[in-house]
Amino acid sequence: MDFNKAIGIAASGLKVQSGRMRVISENIANADSAPTSAAAEPYRRKIPTFTNHIDRELDASVVDLGRVRKDQSPFRSKQDPGNPAADANGTVRMPNVNVLVETVDMREAQRSYEANLNMVTLTNRMVSRTIDILKA
Repeated sequence: MDFNKAIGIAASGLKVQSGRMRVISENIANADSAPTSAAAEPYRRKIPTFTNHIDRELDASVVDLGRVRKDQSPFRSKQDPGNPAADANGTVRMPNVNVLVETVDMREAQRSYEANLNMVTLTNRMVSRTIDILKA
């Protein structure tokens, strides 16, 4: 088994999931942010994408964070006539972020991050035990 390859693949997963959690955090932070005026567009949810490529140094397929796209789903609307961003009907366009969906996505990203971290830890243990065996 090539320990460097295993750690390199897991490290690419760590990096991607970290970036994914950063995008999700931004979405959650802006879930209730109203635009400054009725003409301004509210925050639009961001969606991370992933790409994979062959790392020639590792001779393995690794994953990278791809382009972060904007979710084109419709904005939410909220009745708030006193808000400066309200239109003539008293409706405010709000971000198209569903906090429940973002929370589930965050949990999934955390679990993937933990799985990759466990892979690095287990590989390091295997290397250490191999060295111990070779010393004996």
